[in-house]
Amino acid sequence: MIKSNSYPSFGVLLVDDEAPFLRSLSIALERRGGINHIYRCEDSREVMGIIAREPIGLVLLDLTMPHLSGEALLQQIVEEYPEIAVIIISGLNQLETAVNCIRLGAYDYFVKTTEEDRLIGGIRRAIASQEMRLENQEMRRRFLTDTLERPEVFAGIITQDKGMRSVFQYLEAVSASSQPVLICGESGVGKELIAHAIHTLSNRSGPVISVNVAGLDDNVFADTLFGHHKGAFTGADRARAGMIEQAAGGTLFLDEIGDLSLTSQVKLLRLLQEGEYYPLGSDRPKRISARVVVATHQDLARKQQEGSFRKDLYYRLRTHQVEIPPLRQRKGDIPLLLEHFLAEAAAELDKTVPTLPRELPVLLANYAFPGNVRELRALAYDAMSRHKSKMLSMEVFRQALGQQELPLLTEGEDEPSPFRRMQTLPRLTEVGDLLVAEAMRRAEGNQSLAARLLGISQPALSKRLKKAAADEA
Repeated sequence: MIKSNSYPSFGVLLVDDEAPFLRSLSIALERRGGINHIYRCEDSREVMGIIAREPIGLVLLDLTMPHLSGEALLQQIVEEYPEIAVIIISGLNQLETAVNCIRLGAYDYFVKTTEEDRLIGGIRRAIASQEMRLENQEMRRRFLTDTLERPEVFAGIITQDKGMRSVFQYLEAVSASSQPVLICGESGVGKELIAHAIHTLSNRSGPVISVNVAGLDDNVFADTLFGHHKGAFTGADRARAGMIEQAAGGTLFLDEIGDLSLTSQVKLLRLLQEGEYYPLGSDRPKRISARVVVATHQDLARKQQEGSFRKDLYYRLRTHQVEIPPLRQRKGDIPLLLEHFLAEAAAELDKTVPTLPRELPVLLANYAFPGNVRELRALAYDAMSRHKSKMLSMEVFRQALGQQELPLLTEGEDEPSPFRRMQTLPRLTEVGDLLVAEAMRRAEGNQSLAARLLGISQPALSKRLKKAAADEA
């Protein structure tokens, strides 16, 4: 019996009384199928004990064996462990026998003389089906209990948004899978952070290797991913390992996958389908042992409909897919992120974290943040670099808000509401504070003029300013 902690996430048990066949099938599964989590058993009487002890998800079972027949074992496995898939690999090429095994609960039936590629393909399909079933079970359990088992993995992603929590739960559920993950979302939402979280959850021993494929032509893309042998092309004076080899046992993260050319898309599709690649200048294939995670800010569904992205690659990549919501859809995260970035910038610039103006949260809640979290971070750092007094300057944020143009009105259309972009309305006191601050800014600190702009008495304005100052003290 042999065992390795690689693809798939559960064990594959090979049962046959012929030791040479067990060895040859093991080698074929490892070399051509990329399947290494393998157990071997020559005595059919030991099968149920192995299943009880080990995390077996698939059994490859011979029919004609001494002591306990494959048919009897099939019935026993189906009865006691219905979640385990069983594939019959028999020397008997009889339709009646195959039909009877399927009727008893076998997942599939192959004859030992079957072409190797077809056999390995059937085994890989069974593994993918089992993994999908396990992931669905895990997702249902997590969503029903609303739990995160490894919240520390997401500690670097500042959020209190329910949509983001659902993303985290989904990623925990599919963490053990070897299938690709497609991360979608606008620029600046933190897709690379999500990719690193996926890698950490997978418990892979290898590194995360990141490649931004935008702008790479076909030859550079192939050389970057697959590497080359010495003399493969002019200037290749020595061999170089590609990113796939560097990511062995870990995660290969391909960013901006939507910018990949159609020719490079074919190369990536073959890598995912076959699990192997050829370094430039080599006629011997290598197997990929890294999990592939890709990200894009583009709409791949629309691109494949337009013909600029291959449909088969699109469906291969979206086996597991997450959509990271933009910052404007999770306004509750803005105060948390602002506080985090200001503290980060203050530490880096050796400054004290400033007091925030009361009107700032209201202003930011009204801003669409086209650059998402990345833009908010840049604003926070810019504000801290200019900060000199106890109160944080509003100038950086006002400049950003001033760049946001309102849509032009068409004839017969009402003037847009200033609250239309806000998911939740501000409190009356917050609106009042914002109006007072704006009136004082326009009046350049003249309380009498500011009171006239607001339509209230100067004593009333003075009283409100004193109360605001006392609240901030």
